[in-house]
Amino acid sequence: MSRNNAILFNKKLNRRKSIRISILFFIGVISFFMHFKYFKEDIKGIHVWRQTQTQSTIINFYEEDMNILNPRRNDRGDTDGIFRMEFPLMQWLVACSYKIFGNHLWICRILMFLTGIFSTIGIYKLLSALFDNDILSLIGAWAFTFSPVFYYYTINPMPDNLALCCSIWGMALFFKWTRNNRLSMLLLSGLLLSLGALCKLPFIIYYAVPFVHFFPVIIKNGIDRKSGLNMVVVFGFIVFPAAWYLTIIPQWKGNIIVKGMLSNEESFSQILDYLQHNLISTLPELLLNYGSVIFFLAGFYFLFRRKAYNDSRFPLLLTWGTAVVAYYLFEVNAIKKVHDYYLFPFLPLLFIIVSYGAYNLFNQSTIGRYITILLLLLLPVTCHLRIQGRWHPEKLVFNEDLITYKQELRNAVPGNSLVVAGNDESRCIFFYHIGKKGWGFDNNNLTAPQLLSMIEKGAEYLYSDSRMIDENEDIKPMLKELILETGSVRVYVLQKPSP
Repeated sequence: MSRNNAILFNKKLNRRKSIRISILFFIGVISFFMHFKYFKEDIKGIHVWRQTQTQSTIINFYEEDMNILNPRRNDRGDTDGIFRMEFPLMQWLVACSYKIFGNHLWICRILMFLTGIFSTIGIYKLLSALFDNDILSLIGAWAFTFSPVFYYYTINPMPDNLALCCSIWGMALFFKWTRNNRLSMLLLSGLLLSLGALCKLPFIIYYAVPFVHFFPVIIKNGIDRKSGLNMVVVFGFIVFPAAWYLTIIPQWKGNIIVKGMLSNEESFSQILDYLQHNLISTLPELLLNYGSVIFFLAGFYFLFRRKAYNDSRFPLLLTWGTAVVAYYLFEVNAIKKVHDYYLFPFLPLLFIIVSYGAYNLFNQSTIGRYITILLLLLLPVTCHLRIQGRWHPEKLVFNEDLITYKQELRNAVPGNSLVVAGNDESRCIFFYHIGKKGWGFDNNNLTAPQLLSMIEKGAEYLYSDSRMIDENEDIKPMLKELILETGSVRVYVLQKPSP
């Protein structure tokens, strides 16, 4: 190549790179402005239970103990409150930012948004590694950003966001490694896949891809020095999620996630109902976006028409898909119709198919090009229309007075006081909004002997939105003084009853 040709080639590459960066930046800007008015919203939308639980863990790291091994919950009685589930890396990182900027929910939302942007870039990198096509990869990044379920959770305090981001990048770097064979790529891939599984156990299924990549080679040729090193590099990090979950899972009592369908109590017809709902409602409405459904179907069409299944990497993608479907079938009784964030492991695969279908439809014909452009432009609109009600549901799943009078309820008693609070089935939402810790109750299930036991263990105040509780004749002797009544919530000073 002559010097002049080399200069022109480099200019062309740099120009294409600047265009890619500009488009990815534009995608982030569009997403930012679509989310902007929600950054300062309190937690009250869909899955408020899980969000308040996560946000409370963040606050407890910030206020009590920054030891990442000791996540704490508010429904703790007089104990230390340590409650270990997923490895709390996301919660701990947000708490670190609170140490700098203070305890503000909007900071958490901003950090979650930035995590989402990295996930979008990760999808672009994953598609680039698979297809080596800028247009296809940018289409995929755009479509993925407006997956309604991703769009909604991407500013919410959910550990699934970081797990998804790490896992996407782990897979992107692994497929990049299959092209350039750079050990550093494989090392980072193994590390990120490990972090994804640590943050959320279901993502451990992504390890099926490198396993299937290496397994046939080992069967055929045995383990030589190079393949052995590669396997140690990518699988060595799995020891961290394995050590964490093998240690803490025995502490999970009655957790349906662990046993899945092995402890199923649902009828066969009910399971079929869950399957049908997730296939015909959750998949097109929340995971894909209605505007991407045609791309998704086109992806399968072009997959067979162009015989993409003959590609050497197709068995890896098929293994990936099989592992994710197997995970879903194992957890279907836990996922039910409501836990859409449990379906995050599906997203990268779905948008590989969507981007492949959209790109081939775009190049199929003039009509196909117009259809593709129109649908891509509609994605932000259909995403917004489907999700806008999630931040402002018509009816909250908890007592609205907790938000209306939040500051009064928080200021009613000293911040370090142990309280009894309810009704709250979640044992998370009530405590989060009043900013206290102690004992929770639900469904008016608080007896006088139980309350007396809590008082003897240090309970000083009662927060109650139930007249069946605070007007109960057996409980009244333990209510020394009413110090606040806001809406339906009353706050009492507790005392031991006179003998």
